[in-house]
Amino acid sequence: METDSIVDVLTSNHIPELVLAVGGIIAVIIACLYYKYRESKKYKFAVLIGLIVGVLLAVVAFSMLGIWGFASSVLIILAAFTLIIRPFRDVHISLIIAVMVMIIVYVLLAGLAGTQLDVLSDGWPRIGVAFVLGGMVYMLLHFAESLLKIVGKIMNAWPLLLILGIICIVEAVMISLGYDSLFGYIQEYLDGMNNAAW
Repeated sequence: METDSIVDVLTSNHIPELVLAVGGIIAVIIACLYYKYRESKKYKFAVLIGLIVGVLLAVVAFSMLGIWGFASSVLIILAAFTLIIRPFRDVHISLIIAVMVMIIVYVLLAGLAGTQLDVLSDGWPRIGVAFVLGGMVYMLLHFAESLLKIVGKIMNAWPLLLILGIICIVEAVMISLGYDSLFGYIQEYLDGMNNAAW
């Protein structure tokens, strides 16, 4: 199936609007459950469903890129990021990847035996090179991970998550009704008010 036919199927069945509305509803549910029952199984299940819907939102965002307006695309990407990052806020992915890099480098350095770099294929130099490369990967990924987590923590504060969910629901309704975007509608209204004032 070609990309154009996938987009045609998505838009003819209003699937993007539906996924955006479901993402908004899930975000509202997560915010309400977090506020009252943050340790409950209902909350954890809602976060899991939010992760799945967030992935669907990301797929829809990339398939509808250039078709929907800029504001709609930014909103759907923001909602996808917020729902996807929520369960991973306390996972240190950079450390896991750095350890994997250290192991891979350590194993690959064994292949240097019998070459000009034979000194790196055994003993402490092999361990040292693996450790240094793993440390460099950790530093870079930890910085990127920290940036993502700080944005994720801001966006996952329950009041902002609640507002984002409501905006997603309203955006889905506006798109289903044939408007370009909620933000486009607001801008159109404000332009009309400015023109009427003159």
